[in-house]
Amino acid sequence: MPPIADPRAFLEGLFQAAVAAADPDKALTGCLPDKPKGRTVVIGAGKGAAQMARAFERLWDGPLSGVVVTRYGYAAPCERIEILEAAHPVPDENGLAASARLMAAVSGLTRDDLVVALICGGGSALLPAPAGDLTLADEIAVNKALLASGAPIDAMNAVRKQVSRIKGGRLAALAHPARVVSLVVSDIPGDNLALVASGPTIPDTSTAADALRLIDRYRLDLPEAVVRHIRASRDPAPQPDSACFAGNEVHLVASACVSLEAAAKAARNAGIEAVILSDAIEGEASEIGRMHAAIAAEIARRDRPFSKPVVLLSGGETTVTIKGTGRGGRNGEFLLSFARGIAGLNGIAALAADTDGIDGSEDNAGAFADGTTVDRLLSRRMDAADLLANNDSWSAFNALGDLFVPGPTGTNVNDFRAILIQPSE
Repeated sequence: MPPIADPRAFLEGLFQAAVAAADPDKALTGCLPDKPKGRTVVIGAGKGAAQMARAFERLWDGPLSGVVVTRYGYAAPCERIEILEAAHPVPDENGLAASARLMAAVSGLTRDDLVVALICGGGSALLPAPAGDLTLADEIAVNKALLASGAPIDAMNAVRKQVSRIKGGRLAALAHPARVVSLVVSDIPGDNLALVASGPTIPDTSTAADALRLIDRYRLDLPEAVVRHIRASRDPAPQPDSACFAGNEVHLVASACVSLEAAAKAARNAGIEAVILSDAIEGEASEIGRMHAAIAAEIARRDRPFSKPVVLLSGGETTVTIKGTGRGGRNGEFLLSFARGIAGLNGIAALAADTDGIDGSEDNAGAFADGTTVDRLLSRRMDAADLLANNDSWSAFNALGDLFVPGPTGTNVNDFRAILIQPSE
């Protein structure tokens, strides 16, 4: 078949297929719990929580009430569920108020009541609830230190839940004896659902001792009050065998695996073979970028380990250890490193983006790159290596007009990477 004439449009189509596979209207169908004798209370948190709430309202044919919190600008109109907005990725006062509202919503329920928890990525920052004598400023400091540390998500959440009154299953404990059904869109490599949004309704087994070890391992600069609180371990999170979780249900309703399969199907329908490398890739974004570049270059030069034309797909959650003062997120960092590895090679085009529509703190989901990216930067007197060292991928792709800005998608199954390799002319 002839080569793909517009690689960017092709790659964007794969992204849209991946996002559509995690659409809440589709994902929640078939996951609805049995109706209770008493009340149905809906709570939720995450960057796609408002869209999940809207879909749940459409699908649920009984009475309900509730409140969910999402990131500023990510709200969706609901009739019976109140939508709150707060800051992400660093918590703010509105997040603190939202946490209080969610905790109040599940208090005083009976065993005849049902709590439906709509949980997706981003909920950790949106649900600040400092434990003990800690303050919002302390929780903000924890979040900032974790975001700059390069620690993987499981390490981040092991620390977060030790300083919270809502994370680590504590929200489900507040709802007891009501039955809690958690419907989760996973943005976690490997789909450990206790880690999504730091598991407000789902327990995990990490302890205060684990958190202290991780603080040392990643050299986290935390307020002394935070470290004292964790060492004291006065209010440990409920363990999985606690009675407050008996009879509760947890359902995975969307994940990177399903979305990557949808993207692969879309590629094959267009006549391009697709290979899913993994849906659970973790590690430093720039290093993962170099690895993907090496594979793409091998295919471009030698038709191995896969023959051209082919699209490589991968997901997961990379991390960035912040050492510079630039702008950008982990997908931009991945892609700038990738661009350096394929510099000068024809026939390679790539898109790396976050499926929630936002990469880091800017308004882009990610960016596009190809074998000309590095030279085009040089023509603007911008050095890719210097930009990467300053964690300034946004400036690089903004200068080239290569940012990918789809807007909020209403879901979040983490990073999406698609690399098209086809014969060069």
